[in-house]
Amino acid sequence: MDEIIRHILEILENDARTSPEEIATLTGTSAQEISQTIAKLEETGVIRHYKTIVDWDLVGENYVYAVIELKVTLERNQGYQVIAERIYKFPEVRSVRLLSGNYDISLTVRGKSMKDVAFFVAEKIATLDQIQSTSTHFVLKTYKEDGVILHEPESIVRLPITF
Repeated sequence: MDEIIRHILEILENDARTSPEEIATLTGTSAQEISQTIAKLEETGVIRHYKTIVDWDLVGENYVYAVIELKVTLERNQGYQVIAERIYKFPEVRSVRLLSGNYDISLTVRGKSMKDVAFFVAEKIATLDQIQSTSTHFVLKTYKEDGVILHEPESIVRLPITF
């Protein structure tokens, strides 16, 4: 991969709102060349999507997130791709990953309540023929998402000692 393209991708991955002019300055190329390169990367699917990371707690939305691990029994002549494609079509599912280790697939899901997430797992995931077992872990707090720190560490203020 061309080093300029790698640099463009790293800049956009860090901040998708970076303008072609800013990227041109950082890479030493023209803004027009940057715009053309980005368009080509979008057309070829290298750049899949631009994303905003929202701290829903700050706007008063209380979503519940869970990581669900799945043990899968594969059907004859079908791989993990088939079950992953079936699962990622559910709107509750935020991510699907193939794993090594004790579980085969990991999902991240979002719901309005723990009950919603539990219902989703019980009614839509656990009932799939290929699912052997599930393990659900509710997320208590997210500190960092896609490289972005959501909660700054609290500063510790020490009281002066007087004698």
